[in-house]
Amino acid sequence: MAELSPDLQEKLEELDRELEEGDITHKGYQKRRTQLLSQLQYADLKMGGLRIHSPDDSYQGPGHDHRAASLAALDANNTSDSRGSGSFGPPADYRPLSPDANIGSHPASLLAPAGPMAEQRPNLRQHDSLFLSTAPVPDPSTRSGTMVSGDYAFNPEQHLGYADQPRNPYESRTGTLLDSQAYFSDFAGESYDPATTGGEYGGLHRYSASDAFSPTAAMAPPMLTANDLPPPDALQFQMPLEPREVPFAIHDPHDQTIEMSHFDNIAAVLRHRGRTTAKLPAYWVLDSKGKEIASITWDKLTMRAEKVAQVIRDKSSLYRGDRVALIYRDTEIIDFAIALLGCFIAGVVAVPINELQDYQKLNLILTSTQAHLALTTDNNLKTFQRDITAQKLNWPKGVEWWKTNEFGSYHPKRKDDAPPLSVPDLAYIEFSRAPTGDLRGVVLSHRTIMHQLACLSAIISTAPGNGPADTFSRNLRDKNGRLIGGGASSEILLSYLDARQGIGMILGVLLTVYGGHTTVWLENKAVEVPGLYAHLITKYKPTVMVADYPGLKRAAYNYQADPMATRNFKKGMEPNFQTVKLCLIDTLTVDSEFNELLADRWFRPLRNTRAREVVAPMLCLPEHGGMLIGVRDWLGGQERMGCALKLDFGSENGPEEEREKEEEKPAPSNGFASLLGQGTTATKEERAKTELSEVLLDREALKTNEVLVVAIGEEVSKRASSEPGTIRIGAFGYPIPDATLAIVDPETGLLSSPHMVGEIWVDSPSLSGGFWALPKHTEQIFHARPYKFEPGDPTPTAVEPEFLRTGLLGTIIEGKIFVLGLYEDRIRQKVEWVEDGGPENAEHRYFFVQHIVVSIMKNVPKIFDCSAFDVFVNEEHLPVVVLESQAASTAPITNGGPPRQLDTALLDSLAERCMDVLVQEHNLRVYCVMITAPNALPRVLKNGRREIGNMLCRREFDLGNLPCVHVKFAVEHAVLNLPVGIDPVGGIWSPVASDAREQLLVQADKQYSGIDRREVVIDDRTSTPLNNFSSITDLIQWRVARQPEELSFCTIDGRGKEGKGVTWKKFDMKVAAVAVYLKNKVKLRAGDHVVLMYTHSEDFVFAVHACINLGVVVIPIPPMDQNRLPEDVPAFLHLVSDYRVRAVLVNVDVDHLLRMKPVAQHVKQTAQVLKVSVPSVYNTSKPPKQNSGLRDLGITMDPAWIQPGYPVVIWTYWTPDQRRLAVQLGHDRILGMCKVQKETCQMTSSRPVLGCVRSTTGLGFIHTCLMGVYIGTPTYLLSPVEFAQNPASLFLILSRYKIKDTYATPQMLDHAMNMMPGKGFTLHELKNMMISADTRPRVDVFQKVRMHFAATGLDRTAINTVYSHVLNPMIASRSYMCIEPIELWLDPKALRRGLVYVTDQERDPKALLMQDSGMVPVSTQIAIVNPETRGLCSEGEYGEIWVDSEACVKGFYGSKDPFDAERFDGRTLEDPSIRYVRTGDLGFLHSVRRPIGPGGALVDMQVLFVLGNIGETFEINGLSYFPMDIEASVERCHRNIVPGGCAVFQAGGLVVVLVEVGRKAYIASIVPVIVNAILNEHQIVVDIVAFVNKGDFPRSRLGEKQRGKILAGWVSRKMRTIAQFAIKDNDREALGPPGTSSGEQSSGGHGAATATTTTTTTTTTADEQHRASLGSFRSSSGGPLPAGYGGANSSSLRNVEPAPQIAEQREPEHHRRHPQQQQQQQYAYHQGGYHDGMPAAAARTPLAEMPADDSKEMDNDQTPTKTPTQQQQQQQPRIVSGLGEPTLPHGFELPTFDRFGRDDQLHDGPPPPAVGPKPGHQFGGGIGGALSSQQQQQQPPQIRLPGVDGRESLDDWDVRPGSRGGGGGKGEEEEDWTRDAYMSMNLAGTLGGK
Repeated sequence: MAELSPDLQEKLEELDRELEEGDITHKGYQKRRTQLLSQLQYADLKMGGLRIHSPDDSYQGPGHDHRAASLAALDANNTSDSRGSGSFGPPADYRPLSPDANIGSHPASLLAPAGPMAEQRPNLRQHDSLFLSTAPVPDPSTRSGTMVSGDYAFNPEQHLGYADQPRNPYESRTGTLLDSQAYFSDFAGESYDPATTGGEYGGLHRYSASDAFSPTAAMAPPMLTANDLPPPDALQFQMPLEPREVPFAIHDPHDQTIEMSHFDNIAAVLRHRGRTTAKLPAYWVLDSKGKEIASITWDKLTMRAEKVAQVIRDKSSLYRGDRVALIYRDTEIIDFAIALLGCFIAGVVAVPINELQDYQKLNLILTSTQAHLALTTDNNLKTFQRDITAQKLNWPKGVEWWKTNEFGSYHPKRKDDAPPLSVPDLAYIEFSRAPTGDLRGVVLSHRTIMHQLACLSAIISTAPGNGPADTFSRNLRDKNGRLIGGGASSEILLSYLDARQGIGMILGVLLTVYGGHTTVWLENKAVEVPGLYAHLITKYKPTVMVADYPGLKRAAYNYQADPMATRNFKKGMEPNFQTVKLCLIDTLTVDSEFNELLADRWFRPLRNTRAREVVAPMLCLPEHGGMLIGVRDWLGGQERMGCALKLDFGSENGPEEEREKEEEKPAPSNGFASLLGQGTTATKEERAKTELSEVLLDREALKTNEVLVVAIGEEVSKRASSEPGTIRIGAFGYPIPDATLAIVDPETGLLSSPHMVGEIWVDSPSLSGGFWALPKHTEQIFHARPYKFEPGDPTPTAVEPEFLRTGLLGTIIEGKIFVLGLYEDRIRQKVEWVEDGGPENAEHRYFFVQHIVVSIMKNVPKIFDCSAFDVFVNEEHLPVVVLESQAASTAPITNGGPPRQLDTALLDSLAERCMDVLVQEHNLRVYCVMITAPNALPRVLKNGRREIGNMLCRREFDLGNLPCVHVKFAVEHAVLNLPVGIDPVGGIWSPVASDAREQLLVQADKQYSGIDRREVVIDDRTSTPLNNFSSITDLIQWRVARQPEELSFCTIDGRGKEGKGVTWKKFDMKVAAVAVYLKNKVKLRAGDHVVLMYTHSEDFVFAVHACINLGVVVIPIPPMDQNRLPEDVPAFLHLVSDYRVRAVLVNVDVDHLLRMKPVAQHVKQTAQVLKVSVPSVYNTSKPPKQNSGLRDLGITMDPAWIQPGYPVVIWTYWTPDQRRLAVQLGHDRILGMCKVQKETCQMTSSRPVLGCVRSTTGLGFIHTCLMGVYIGTPTYLLSPVEFAQNPASLFLILSRYKIKDTYATPQMLDHAMNMMPGKGFTLHELKNMMISADTRPRVDVFQKVRMHFAATGLDRTAINTVYSHVLNPMIASRSYMCIEPIELWLDPKALRRGLVYVTDQERDPKALLMQDSGMVPVSTQIAIVNPETRGLCSEGEYGEIWVDSEACVKGFYGSKDPFDAERFDGRTLEDPSIRYVRTGDLGFLHSVRRPIGPGGALVDMQVLFVLGNIGETFEINGLSYFPMDIEASVERCHRNIVPGGCAVFQAGGLVVVLVEVGRKAYIASIVPVIVNAILNEHQIVVDIVAFVNKGDFPRSRLGEKQRGKILAGWVSRKMRTIAQFAIKDNDREALGPPGTSSGEQSSGGHGAATATTTTTTTTTTADEQHRASLGSFRSSSGGPLPAGYGGANSSSLRNVEPAPQIAEQREPEHHRRHPQQQQQQQYAYHQGGYHDGMPAAAARTPLAEMPADDSKEMDNDQTPTKTPTQQQQQQQPRIVSGLGEPTLPHGFELPTFDRFGRDDQLHDGPPPPAVGPKPGHQFGGGIGGALSSQQQQQQPPQIRLPGVDGRESLDDWDVRPGSRGGGGGKGEEEEDWTRDAYMSMNLAGTLGGK
């Protein structure tokens, strides 16, 4: 030994002296010596005996394990070290894995042989055989052999079925955890798959690993740089507490000569009991009245168990280690014990199943454990059979059922002739539910059980009893270590806990056998009978009571209420608890106040002299086998744990000092004193060590996970009531003797600092080794490694040994365990604050559910029960409270009576009260409160009692399944991280935001495509240039001349039968016949307008060409739909009146339709109302026969008709809202479209054309009427009606005629795929199926079509999207690109800022998937332009799509609106010479490089991506959103939401979500799911969620959402909603006077007021600032504005596409203000133009351009109040340069937003009417209250939601023209109002007035 310092030498000598004098044991000597030496780095000195694991030393490897001694004491055979060799220091070349490293299938793969961390892991021993091994295998694992590496699931290769498997007694049938995945791992996956269950909450719920690293995956956290290293003082870790030891061997209580360590398992002990204590009672079973219903002695118990074992061995053909299910009721404890012990003796593994009525659970357990035998009783089997029959279920397959109660006893031939025991490692599998509701089996081995029972016996046997006084010390032992004073002492246990699982089974069955004790078991209902429990304690004289808090509370409170009921329960028998030495209470948290009451006011009055010492809460792990890990004990040895046993309060605090000053009373000294921690220390101190300590903690400190002790010990009860900010917590005592316990930060896996709350991790031979068949979870939960940082070392090092994560949060004070609750019971909330203008600080605060529940139950009335949890939404934890209240019940008051109506106002006030209480008491800002009826929330079973399971609630909350009738949000205060754009007011197109993007993308190229002009088009048959023809008519004549006898048109019916074909010559004659008829009979002249209403037929084509030949303007429209006459008839009549239609041309089918009575009457009546005369109808199917052609008859084209401005055909498009868009085509455009089609699609005359759907407009019209003529090929016609009935007909035609190019719509393909199989024809000749999309293409179409038609040989590059627009039928096309669609995942956060950032789904799970719309066709150029600045956009941002093409139409027909003209005159700043057409759609060009052709040469392509219509977008906080993305999120989020049944829009500055639901029940529970989905995926908080019944959601005939109708219905309050919920708080007054806030808007659309349709209105105090979103200027609807708003040079796009969302409240309001401008303002709405999401022109006009007189801000009564410049200065929130999305900071004030109300007031132009009082009223003043304008400015606006059922509330906002408050003028205005509502839907322009 190296030279020691004199100081150390002296201490070592002193230590030697102490050992010689017997003051210290040998082990104590070793420990102290190690500690002394370790101070001077002598820890590596090799010493025999126990090695103390000092916090500072590294792990030593074999032979030096700190647990060897305790293992030896508890298990005589096990002498090797507890872990195996190999240190866990990272090797020199170790690099932490990068977060992106592709880790194997599960974390364990890191540790697999040769895995990344294999060499850093202690060696796992080879798993020993399940059968008796020939040589004893030393077991190095602490947690016994249970499951360190064993995974007790079937191995299918070895399992060949029971009968034919050879019996090899030495063949192990277990795999190991790491090299074999469990056979039934899919069950594991089903019930607890981290990928599915944990996704939203970071990892496996409680076992969440932060991004930093995953302790459970055995990955070290990342390296830290020198700056990141914590300061040296911060590196204080609370090192794991070392295990204590049981300082004596455990003996048989009935025979002190027998050491229990001789027995290897319970089966051996049972046989011993049967022999030695044969006639002593083992069990008494009592019913709920305390009557004995069964009892059994040890010999009988043993013999019956032997019988069960014998039958299993002889009759079952099971092998050792096979699983057997045990299905018994709780009262059948004797039968259960017999079956369990029988399994142990037989060497099979028992699987107790306790919830008999849960058939699903039963089936899952039987299947996952592969149990083919179930033991039960006759009684159970009958009940089970009855239930199964009643529920029409099937018996579990492959399971044999045995009735053990009929087996009888085992009678051996000779007396001691018992077969030898052959016991597997595994004893039983206990299934329990995790807090999340997942079912998991915990495996327990015999060795584990024996360890646990030895500890329990030691604890119970040393507990001081209440015997007669005796001066002789009970603790003295003889030289063999046996107690001298005490003789044999078996205990009597009195228990009412469920004896089939958990601690109830460990104590009630296993410990009973282990110690030969007697167990008296009673039903838990017996405890509720006043006095009965006390009587039974007196009668059976138990020494140990096993109980739980609910039962004891019932008994103790009954006694307080009526002591005499207990005292006089039985005459002549005074209650006497003298024999009780321990009352074990099974709980997870200690109730100190009740412990005091229980001891002093129940045990003590009932004659227990040691009342305070009797109460012993025990900490068990119900999820991990029920094992006990902490309870008060008298074993001593706590100084070995290596932690401070006295709290250092410092000098100013008193409790400790007072305790020190107590006079020390020397206790008698003896050699063994230190073993029990006695002798040298004071008795007073000793009592402090064994008493139940409790502490008073500072509640505020707990919120940051700090433990600040205010008082400890006796002080606590004195100070608890007087100090309000504190919380009283009781201890469980020290950890059990053989346990190593650590406090670890559950998020990072690092050891916690002292005095911090962390998760309790424990390791002990008494704990299970893992879950059944869940290797991942076993590794993560049972074999977790904590880490710590060594000073100066940036790499965290793992701490020995491996631990079990208990999921309990707590701390260690004075060595004792204090538990605050489960990890799941802790709620997190992020808090932000700013100190003195410094940077923003943020941290999490933590709250425990129990404390929240206590506060609510104390302070909120009418609450039956409640719970709370947090949900992880939008990257933050939001607290949710669920209340059960009688007020939420709709149960009838009398039997058979009507259901009770809900009092919404009361529910609302309860929710509000709950929020207030939590803010006041805990400073917790609740996100959402939900209210349900009593007992409606999901419950979990705890000791037979059902408690609300908050994790089950969270799961049901996330799924929207909670049966809740009311929901209330407080979003402003709970949600912090809402994004804000660069220019929160101006939006993404404002100059500020555009400049910021430009700076960011300064290097990028501009986005515009090239153009292939293709001046000359050659006809492939004649080589004639087709560009020489000036009209399609001339082309027909040329075809007639060149190929007269070839087929031109041919109709095919649905059966594939060809009609009589028409040759070109015949075609000419047919057209001539119709032309002559029209000219002579109908008297049509050039320039007349005719409507062509035909079914899809040759007649239609003839009529079109006949009209063109006569110079008549053709308006083709589809036939009316009988089911949609209310839409179609007005649309038709408006068309007639607007374009002065002369005649309606029809064929036979349509003629018949129009003559039908319902149709004819409808047309007639509507025409009368609209004052429109209906033109005559002419049937052109049978015109007088002509034998001459057109030219022969002298019908020729006038040169004037082919001038560019002359209308030839008018295409009328109808938006889904039935708004008309009419575009005109001249001859030049008709030929231009044909040219683009032919050249782009490489069409030739050798392949025919097919016309089928949508033949009145766009590509359908071109293919039906024009393309065959243009390329000189036959056109086959198939009626859409025939197609609908038999979709296969279309594909058969494509196949038969080898059609190369065709046109389809997504709807028709969906229909075809639903109706027919994709086989029976070939499509390999089809090269180009053009699927039109007028907006963003559906990403699913390509894949669906490809898969469906795969068998037909359809080439996947033939399925092509075409971007069709009203203004150009083919702006971009994928035709002949020869590649599959290009898919991009876009970052939605960038998208809403106007940027295009390509990511992938792995990096960003919320990324949006987009498919391209193809490349530009021939003669077409696309530019992506900023709609405000008109500058080209850079690559990396999106803009408006501008097109220049020969195929673009020239203008909207009949429109005089300057805005419309502007759409056709788009000129970019960069090149004003090109004249573009503005599509009003947003998109971007993207360059890709793909291999094409046989050689795979790389080709660069520039493709267009369409994002959506600019008119549909809306802006919040300066960020732009596409409603379709938000709607997709909503439609995905809940199964009750109808597909495609969601519309999101802005109305009055509020974001409204309208949802169509299939089921009305508990609609309130869907609301949070919707709000969360939108918040999570889009970071928006919506304002209102409203529901409509299935079928009430406005849809067009093609199933598209009718957005305009929805908005009009909402604004005019005609929408039939079944419930509405306000999400955001507006000022409380804004929702009506107090007390009416909810009542006025009470639930129920049209009388459907039931429990499900509550309307909530959320409120907060007025002084709370807005935290959530403020809409930007442009986000409020842009309606008609006064003339002069935005002159010709303004860049406004207001009308590029008229709103799918109509100009909501402003339009009628505006008419009222500016009647003189009303006529000018009723512009025709064109498709989808700029709705309220687009700015009103004024909002966009630079201030300099504002007309002087109109630039004043108008208040509601038009008082000019402020100029916009002032207002802008006031309302400029922080505008941040750079593209971050700064969150509105916590302390940021927005005075003006609160003053002027919501964003709809923030306009530079006249504001829309406030959604408050009627426009005639003064601004805030109620009815008729006139206020001065100053007052008006200061009053908050009134924002009133429409009543749910359409009833108007007391002070409705009424936007009817002319309503001026009071009552006047309502009646006469009703008609105008209706007209205006229609007007805003714009069913084609003005209604009257023509």
